[in-house]
Amino acid sequence: METLRVQNIASLSKESIPAEFIRLETEQPCITTVQGTQLEVPIIDFSDPDEEKVLHEIMEASRDWGMFQIVNHEIPSQVIEKLQAVGKEFFELPQEEKEKYAKPEGSSSIEGYGTKLQKEVDNKKGWVDHLFHKIWPPSDINHSFWPKNPPSYREANEEYEKYLHGVIDRLLKSLSIGLGLEGHELKEFLGGDKIIHMLKINYYPPCPFPDLVLGVPPHTDMCCITLLVPNHVQGLQAFRDGRWYDVKYIPNALVIHIGDQMEIVSNGKYKAVFHRTTVSKEETRISWPVFLEPRAEHEVGPHPKLVNQDNPPKYKSKKYNDYAYCKLNKIPQ
Repeated sequence: METLRVQNIASLSKESIPAEFIRLETEQPCITTVQGTQLEVPIIDFSDPDEEKVLHEIMEASRDWGMFQIVNHEIPSQVIEKLQAVGKEFFELPQEEKEKYAKPEGSSSIEGYGTKLQKEVDNKKGWVDHLFHKIWPPSDINHSFWPKNPPSYREANEEYEKYLHGVIDRLLKSLSIGLGLEGHELKEFLGGDKIIHMLKINYYPPCPFPDLVLGVPPHTDMCCITLLVPNHVQGLQAFRDGRWYDVKYIPNALVIHIGDQMEIVSNGKYKAVFHRTTVSKEETRISWPVFLEPRAEHEVGPHPKLVNQDNPPKYKSKKYNDYAYCKLNKIPQ
């Protein structure tokens, strides 16, 4: 069982932090962030009655940015607030209570409470603890990883997932049509109703030296799409034109990331976004991404209708669990 939790380190030390959290100068936010400029990624209004316009905006943002923010998405604000409240409460529990949900030693799954997720480059650690568990489909949910405290945790997560379905279906349909496919084809190709929705809570405690650390280092998400709810504390950064920018926080928006599998399926038409997270000196940042993942044995490659003599496949077809193993262990695909 892991014992080195970032939350504990943060509570013990206000004057210094262990050296393994201090990034190389090429990654330190104080040196590498464009100061004074917030990146205004595309904002897409889901309530716009012009469906063609919304579809075009999703397609364009997925192609040119790899990320966008959705407003008026019909997930009630109180549903999101409950999700955030129970997640925050869990991380404020005594350490021994949280450890009940720790990722089992030697498990090949990422589900559970933990700190280390992937092979660390240069032995540098991220300033973050996390909790992973599946929220869809019902047959794949393992409730032993869902906190029983606070008591309303399960209800809040199930309610959020219920509303999230509508957003996901609309996104997948729009992305499918944007590739020249029928509206249902992309979702079917990725696994239909068996696509896994993996929730993660990222917990970034205050850090005495935020300019020297990263919450999560630069990466693209290995899933199909990520739908993320942040709290109000600034932290998400995107790489644009060779530089790192803070992404402007929009209250009540859903942040959408195009992931690796979507780039692969689209044969490179849609681009996975390269992003990272910073942390705050004074406040705790928390985010709730939901990753849409193919099933472990599901093979993903460029959609056959998008490949021909003039447009050959740019990516190998591969089982998702093999792709994930290589990604987490920094093995070339």
